[in-house]
Amino acid sequence: MIDIDRLIVSFDRGLRTLFGPAASARPTPGGDLPEREMDDAQRRHAAALMRVNHTGEVCAQALYQGQALTARSPTARAALERAAQEETEHLAWTGSRIDALGGRKSVLNPLWYAGSFAMGAASGLLGDRWNLGFLAETERQVVEHLDEHARKLPPDDHKSRAVIEEMRRDEERHATTAYQHGAAELPLPVRGLMRIASKVMTRTTYWL
Repeated sequence: MIDIDRLIVSFDRGLRTLFGPAASARPTPGGDLPEREMDDAQRRHAAALMRVNHTGEVCAQALYQGQALTARSPTARAALERAAQEETEHLAWTGSRIDALGGRKSVLNPLWYAGSFAMGAASGLLGDRWNLGFLAETERQVVEHLDEHARKLPPDDHKSRAVIEEMRRDEERHATTAYQHGAAELPLPVRGLMRIASKVMTRTTYWL
């Protein structure tokens, strides 16, 4: 049975994720690096890539909050909540980088948040092994996505690349932790559907 108090807390966190400033206990990666000169096209491209990464963190935050809401064991819930806390830091880092590049956050973030929260809550109802499996596969695909973005960034945008590299290390650790807690391997069709959904999100968010 869903705890009403946790549901209220999840709703509050959703509002904070979408409309409040994200905070980070750790310093922003690359904060001590100089800002290199880029032309307007390069800055727009870098800002759009970081917008996609920011929306990915919005989705991750929603996903883990939904999963934690319906998780059955305290151990699984604690692992999900720790992951969600680090995703909040990623929100702060990517948001700060978007501002520095003169970009903007995606107008579709509320839509992506709602969909991801629903998916997370549904996966939690399937049981903790599948819940953690969903977490592990999500993080595995995010790592691939971050690797791709690191390659696509303008060569001189070392500050954005530092953010992406630190995020990648965190996401890899989340996946490893999920497997250590007994995550199940998701069926191939499910992994394929997750990739399709991710591509839809990244392609639309790059522009919107």
